[in-house]
Amino acid sequence: MNQKISEYKNLFEHRQFLTSLGLSVVFLAISMIINFQAGTYATESASNSVTDIILSNIRVYDVDNYFVYGSFLFVLAIILVCLYKPERLPFTVKSIALFIVIRSIFITLTHLGPFPSQLIINSNLMSKISFGGDLFFSGHTGMPFLLSLIFWKDKWTRYLFLSFSFMFAVVVLLAHLHYSIDVLSAYFITYTIFHIALYLFKKERDMFHYFENI
Repeated sequence: MNQKISEYKNLFEHRQFLTSLGLSVVFLAISMIINFQAGTYATESASNSVTDIILSNIRVYDVDNYFVYGSFLFVLAIILVCLYKPERLPFTVKSIALFIVIRSIFITLTHLGPFPSQLIINSNLMSKISFGGDLFFSGHTGMPFLLSLIFWKDKWTRYLFLSFSFMFAVVVLLAHLHYSIDVLSAYFITYTIFHIALYLFKKERDMFHYFENI
């Protein structure tokens, strides 16, 4: 406990760390505004649904609780891991913000309507942050995968976030919340986003030498 307090004290006396953390929070806030505008636009512009090789061949399943409570647990996991590894906060937050901005661009490009049998999520909070037309690509699948890449060297943290990613991939398909292409593409696009983050955020990446040899 004393060691962790000392670690925090040293970090918050580190000017470069504080500057980088402050900028990352600003970037995250901007990304959320962009995401809101993009999600609203994509939903208002949504056209017709299309057939899907998976969704067209399975019935919709009531996985409401897995989607809602799984999302809350995922956010909690991010907070706890970042608190335990505070030195990686600037890179993690900036990478998440970059993910949100890039996904916002993607969802504004093509306006497919939701699948007809889409599960209605019974959560006031989730209904406010989920738009309905923001389909490509799946954020619930991609975001945990991004976190697993960031914490790849920590075995159990990697497995934790990979489990979240695979769980959400199955849940959104069973609930018909995303097309199969939204889910599959999330892994490839997120992997690219991670490497873009490694390039763009070199100071945060190199600050504590965690990403050497990646």
